[in-house]
Amino acid sequence: MLYIASDHAGYQLKREVVKYLKTQLNKEAKDLGPTAFVENDDFPDFAFALTKEVVKKEDNFGILICGTGQGMCIAANKVKGARAIIGYNIQATELGRKHNNANILCLPGRILPSADFSNAIVKKFLETKFDGDERFVRRNKKIEEAENENV
Repeated sequence: MLYIASDHAGYQLKREVVKYLKTQLNKEAKDLGPTAFVENDDFPDFAFALTKEVVKKEDNFGILICGTGQGMCIAANKVKGARAIIGYNIQATELGRKHNNANILCLPGRILPSADFSNAIVKKFLETKFDGDERFVRRNKKIEEAENENV
């Protein structure tokens, strides 16, 4: 399942990404909010709601959008099992999937130059698979162990 959420700063881009997913990629994303623009909403509320759903199943993915992508990414990575990355360009996004097995893409709604560029990042995130190379598995395992120890 694919989930999507934003705060007020990412609301407009979220609408564009949902449209792109549906019309260009034939993918549905469960929208976890907000359902309307609310200037004073708080990104952690949406980040935690989405992340808790994503970590329930290995084949779940999420897209979070805020002004810089940073707040959403910080909040998402507080949830055990989340591997959130900021999608600031296509190559970094691809490597985040290949090397880190990222399951959540955080987009900077106020920084990316266009909806088309954001959509290209989303497409790369969704089409890229985890490399599975032993060194990446080993590194990710160390992160998981630290997460379990609450380091």
